[in-house]
Amino acid sequence: MAKKLNSVLGIDIGSQQIKIAEIKMQGKEPAVTALGMALTPEGTVDHTGVYDVDQIAAVLKALIHSSGVSVNQAVISIAGQASVLVRTLEVPKMNPAELKDHMQWEITRNIPFAETNIQSDFRAIPEADAAAQNMDVVMALSPQTAIDTLMDIVKKSGKSTAAIDVEPLSIARTLAGAYAMEFRDKTVCVVEIGHKSTSINMYKNGYLLMPRQVPIGGENFTRAIADNLGVSLDEAEHMKKETAHIPDSALAGAGFGDQTQGFQPFNPFEDHTAFNAGLAAVIPDSDPGPGTYGYQAPEEVDPSVAGEAMAPHVEDIHPVSASDPETMRIFNAFAQILDEFLSEVRRSVDYYRSKGGDVDLLVVSGGGAKMKGLCEYLHAALGMPVQIQDPAKGMPINAKRLEPGLLENNRPDFAIAIGNGLHICFE
Repeated sequence: MAKKLNSVLGIDIGSQQIKIAEIKMQGKEPAVTALGMALTPEGTVDHTGVYDVDQIAAVLKALIHSSGVSVNQAVISIAGQASVLVRTLEVPKMNPAELKDHMQWEITRNIPFAETNIQSDFRAIPEADAAAQNMDVVMALSPQTAIDTLMDIVKKSGKSTAAIDVEPLSIARTLAGAYAMEFRDKTVCVVEIGHKSTSINMYKNGYLLMPRQVPIGGENFTRAIADNLGVSLDEAEHMKKETAHIPDSALAGAGFGDQTQGFQPFNPFEDHTAFNAGLAAVIPDSDPGPGTYGYQAPEEVDPSVAGEAMAPHVEDIHPVSASDPETMRIFNAFAQILDEFLSEVRRSVDYYRSKGGDVDLLVVSGGGAKMKGLCEYLHAALGMPVQIQDPAKGMPINAKRLEPGLLENNRPDFAIAIGNGLHICFE
């Protein structure tokens, strides 16, 4: 960051919801002093970025006022295919001066944007093995216009931008804060389920190890329910949130265990990907802190490719039970999307394991984490502990205008906003 702050407003602009979290230092510990959530105006944000500054700024300004926010400085996340690109590279070990020269070459040859005014950043990941001949580096690029758009939104909402942050780095902060001892020396796969897409990222001790994004999000589940049951999108969204449940019968046969033996898993991080997206741009001259992140999404893949053939399919793991016809009716409407979602999570885990790493547990975050039965389903399918992320775990909640039930019912939704606010805890 450009300067050390004792309080900040974390802002997360999603394609479905805008979330804010005011974080203040109280003594030596951070506390949540304001929280708010509002619907994102339709058509203003999608998986590529922000389209309507004025509408979003108006909603954000009203949300800030109604939530009782008092601080002026804000940290906001940048996201979207057209807004950022990030890649994790393995390069020969070199000193900082050599790495700087090398990364300038890497950045120049990897610019995917038509815009020539680009902000870039890179960060070497601390080495686990001092004797290793190579080192891992996270590289990120963002068009200046994408950064300007977010700064304009913050300004029009009545606040000042302290930093442009990155979503997985925000998640890393919540892991390093609330779960530091619990997850110490463990490799954690965080599955952050958004409205348009899902990011699947590996972390260890606050550092990003492997990033990925897949084009499956909560909207896909909603559309599947609407299309298969012949209801409106609004009704389908309500059914997904209030009625949908992954039944116990779906867990039967889902314990597939470690499948990395005996096949070459699909590599979702090679250069042939159809599009790449990432989150790592910061305001010029600011420090994004530890765990700089980015993600990538793979191209459409033939289901017959190696690795996919090993993934579970709906007919294999979803025996139909007539004990609760309504539950099964809704579940069967989105079962195919759930199968695709599981396959993408498994691909990421298998690929990471095939590179010599291991995954100790899976943490589910974002609005999609609230789907009933999801954690149990992923546990049965992946054979590892699974839990929902609580970004406010262990933090005092001293919000004077907190809407009743807002945090209790939406804890995983606030991972990015709270993580942005936790800038004040990191140099």
